[in-house]
Amino acid sequence: MESKRKAPVVGADEGDPAPAPWKRPKGGDWEVDGPSHFEEELALLDEVEAEMALEMKESQPAPDTVLLGSLISSVGNPKWQRPPAPRINPTQDALCFQQVELDYYVGVPVPGMPGATQGPVPILRMFGVTAAGNSVCCHIHGFAPYFYVPAPAGFQPQHLSDFQRELNGAVLRDLRSNREGLSRAVLAVEMCSKESMYGYHGQRRLPFLKVTLALPRLVAPAKRLLEQGLRCEGLGVLGYSAYEANIDFEIRFMVDRDVVGCNWIELPPGKYRLRPEQLMGEPPKELAKASLCQLEADVGWADFISHPPDGDWQGIAPLRVLSFDIECAGRKGIFPEPDKDPVIQVANMVLRQGERDPFIRNVFTLQSCAPIVGSQVLCYSQEAELLKAWAEFVRIVDPDIVTGYNIQNFDLPYLLQRSQTLKVWGGALGAACRGVSRSRPPQVLLREYKLRSYTLNAVSFHFLQEQKEDVQHSIITDLQNGTEQTRRRLAVYCLKDAYLPLRLLEKLMCVINYMEMARVTGVPLGYLLSRGQQVKVVSQLLRQAMKQELVMPVVKSEGGEDYGSGEYYDVPIATLDFSSLYPSIMMAHNLCYTTLLQQGAPEPRERSDRPVYLLQRRAQDDTMDCKGHQTVRRDKLPPWVPTSSTRCLRKLLNPTGTGGRVAHAKEDDSDLLCNRVDISQLVINKELPARAHEYDPPQATWLRRGEALGAGTLGRARPAGGCCLRCWPCGPSLH
Repeated sequence: MESKRKAPVVGADEGDPAPAPWKRPKGGDWEVDGPSHFEEELALLDEVEAEMALEMKESQPAPDTVLLGSLISSVGNPKWQRPPAPRINPTQDALCFQQVELDYYVGVPVPGMPGATQGPVPILRMFGVTAAGNSVCCHIHGFAPYFYVPAPAGFQPQHLSDFQRELNGAVLRDLRSNREGLSRAVLAVEMCSKESMYGYHGQRRLPFLKVTLALPRLVAPAKRLLEQGLRCEGLGVLGYSAYEANIDFEIRFMVDRDVVGCNWIELPPGKYRLRPEQLMGEPPKELAKASLCQLEADVGWADFISHPPDGDWQGIAPLRVLSFDIECAGRKGIFPEPDKDPVIQVANMVLRQGERDPFIRNVFTLQSCAPIVGSQVLCYSQEAELLKAWAEFVRIVDPDIVTGYNIQNFDLPYLLQRSQTLKVWGGALGAACRGVSRSRPPQVLLREYKLRSYTLNAVSFHFLQEQKEDVQHSIITDLQNGTEQTRRRLAVYCLKDAYLPLRLLEKLMCVINYMEMARVTGVPLGYLLSRGQQVKVVSQLLRQAMKQELVMPVVKSEGGEDYGSGEYYDVPIATLDFSSLYPSIMMAHNLCYTTLLQQGAPEPRERSDRPVYLLQRRAQDDTMDCKGHQTVRRDKLPPWVPTSSTRCLRKLLNPTGTGGRVAHAKEDDSDLLCNRVDISQLVINKELPARAHEYDPPQATWLRRGEALGAGTLGRARPAGGCCLRCWPCGPSLH
């Protein structure tokens, strides 16, 4: 395919102007003579697939055009489906997959799994893909949220039960609606030794209380109640400062189990259970599949293996990337509204990660449409049938990543609201997209690139030297109301809009880059686009803090006061922003949370009055103290000497190796010996503006001895062989 793909036609040659844009023919004819470049590319894709099918003796592809009103299940292409799931014996076979998304939900306890046995429990859920391309959903049980508070003075282990009972009652009374029927909000309180990350403590650990709660949403009220003050028998009413109470539940789990974004997870034999398939008409099973994934398993939070992304575990599973685009029949001069304007076409392109060309290319159209070589056209007479068929298509394809240009702000919300207006299904599309990572090229481009325009047409031309099909938004409704050929032209336009985001993802390597970023920072793939920089820094800090028994405090943001008057400060004011101390700032300025000396803290070491002979700093060149050596004043030397000395000192103070220093010294010596140095750089300029007897040093008297030779004023040169500052009869040598 690489050799067959044609280059985009922008101009005939670099010096030739681009071809004139297509203009609407007169007389109301919307048809265009001749196929476009994109149609030729679709035809080439179809030829390549046909050749591969003949070589591999595959079945014939589905027809290019499907009759009106046909259900998708009766004509669905076999290549839409994932490879058949293998038969796995949980007691003998391990299940290994690459996790792509991670979230949690509140469910009921599962018998045989760790964790609470009564009441609602949080259950983590991983979505991933095996190396063979099978989709996996893994339910992880037994992990509960927790945070730390420092133990007050005099707190003993016998106070733990009273503390837990009082806090549990306070949290339950604070709940406005106990819709889950909680009876135990605080599951456990334990004592441990930790050290605060904030400030210098001399590696001195202090007693802390680890508070474990039943649900993640209870962390915030428990933290607030402890800060306000909690009465404990034998201790009175005390306020507690919270540590690590603002950590997301997913990040907390990933840090504790050393799970990073998009790494490989292995379920060992005998440690997990597979959920059976729930078929239509069968009685409800005790624990049946709850997702559309091919394999669904349950495992304890401490029973799986998280492989670091090194060596053989650096690979990427064959993820399915779906790119789609919709077209709406809007009214003249009015932006489409989902409660009034219908969806007339939905184009889809599906690509396996690692391949160049999409293996699924189809378009769902309202009313009949002429065939398009290289893509499948599915026609429907009713909009409700079109939306139902597209939802079933998404469930069959089971994509791992859904992309498109501006789908998050327009296409997906429009489809959901339109389906609610037509009442065609209840949450079917949401169930189909559950566990799917959504990649948004516009947001990636806004973060990473500075462009003049961020429209799909401008971005595609900038990176791909391609542009959209020439169809104006004002004529979309007219094309839909026309003939099969006009609807075909609109379908080609829609297919191109679904194809370009895939090309952008490939060109900019968005999937690879964001997967590696998720692995390095240790956050889920979806966090990279939906969250900012701080969550990535916090994730990395927590991983290192856990190894050293450090805990991260919850630093309150100081609220802004009312503006009274303004003043000007010419001295910079340092502000301690705990979440904005990024690794680059730490490395550049040698700053860290653990080395901050707070007010009132004693000096960690005694000050010394002994002189420092050599100080250096990597950020910039520093100075060198040469005490103990007799030197010559700089004004007694020719200009070339201090210039050369300054360059030598800069190279000496720059700890990057000795090769450059030696080469520089040899170059200066060679220039001096070969008379390549300008004579003006070797001349010493001296002048005596006052009389000789008015100077205390004897150099003035020595210089006046040569006045008869005309060397006592500025600009006069001492002839060779005459009295000068270097000869012994007139004074000591300056060397």
